[in-house]
Amino acid sequence: MTDRSRRQLVRLAGSLSALAAAGLLAACGKQEPAAPKAEAKAEPKQADPLKAAWIYVGPVGDAGWSYAHDLGRKAVEAKFGSAVSTSFVEKVPEGADAERVIRDLAQQGNKIIFATSFGYMEPMLKVAGDFPDVKFEHATGYKSAPNMRIYDASLYQDAYLAGVIAGRMTKTGTLGFVGSFPIPEVLRNINAYTLGARSVNPKVRTRVVWVNTWFDPARESEAAQTLINQGADVLLQNTDSTAVLQTAEKNGKFAFGWDSDMSAFGPKAHLASAIINWGPYYIKAIDDVLKGSWQTGRTIWGVKEDLNDLVKIADVVPDETKDLVAKIKAGMKDDSFEVFSGPIVDNAGKERLPKDQKADRAWKDKVDFFVAGVEGKVPSGS
Repeated sequence: MTDRSRRQLVRLAGSLSALAAAGLLAACGKQEPAAPKAEAKAEPKQADPLKAAWIYVGPVGDAGWSYAHDLGRKAVEAKFGSAVSTSFVEKVPEGADAERVIRDLAQQGNKIIFATSFGYMEPMLKVAGDFPDVKFEHATGYKSAPNMRIYDASLYQDAYLAGVIAGRMTKTGTLGFVGSFPIPEVLRNINAYTLGARSVNPKVRTRVVWVNTWFDPARESEAAQTLINQGADVLLQNTDSTAVLQTAEKNGKFAFGWDSDMSAFGPKAHLASAIINWGPYYIKAIDDVLKGSWQTGRTIWGVKEDLNDLVKIADVVPDETKDLVAKIKAGMKDDSFEVFSGPIVDNAGKERLPKDQKADRAWKDKVDFFVAGVEGKVPSGS
């Protein structure tokens, strides 16, 4: 046998020995069971977003009341993301149309609905009775139900601060106010504006022109022009557009923004803006529903809670006046200052609030008069 043949036999024998050894080890060892196949886990079902809806009396682009509420709605979207789905309906007249819209929103599956104007109160109250599982919220009203609550801002505080500025800035001693409707909410603002002005200028008089609408730029402008023609040189409003400020600008007079920062619409006329930041309240309301802690009742926030404020005070306002406004605002924040503190007398000489007495909520809800310094009479039916 050759050396080559011997080497081949040695290699073959080695291979057979290795295979035998491997078989022996396999027979002696424990065989590991095959790993069971992993079962596919079912993905958790995504919870449906909470549907929330708002209805506005004016267009969202009005730069005023409805615009401010819509900023609050957007704050909800930013806070809760996909957990909440929001929608809105704008330019909804108060009355029968409001009931139809509110009912439709409830039927669409919205679980919380915000009605943002005083005249929506009765329609919302009626619909709330038919949808007990839906939460209803009404701005500026006074009627509630087990599933309907009230929320409001203390804009009369801003009106008082604006009055302090107006009292210092007027040259004619005549202020103007464009009023929407003669309801307590608006009468409080007119009276607060006048009280603030007369606190620094006791001879000031306020004239009021009513437009009987929340949003109508043409009528608001006409009312503002009427007041200017009557000698008013500083104007405030309780309407939703920028028309009053713009009319003051055209006439070289002063005015204030209302509900939002309107400084850009009349920079020369603009003295300050009374704003409302609805975001914190709307975020709280949505959070209440999501957590199951929503309860009926009434929430009224103001300067103390940073819901409303007077901002963007113009450079033309003297520093002394700005300091006084800041001091009064600090008093509003710590509850040491109340706008409606006695004695308060109406413009017919009748005492409406005794000396050293502060108005409570019930008193404020029933304001139906003009304070001393406001000319004319409150229209009947207010």
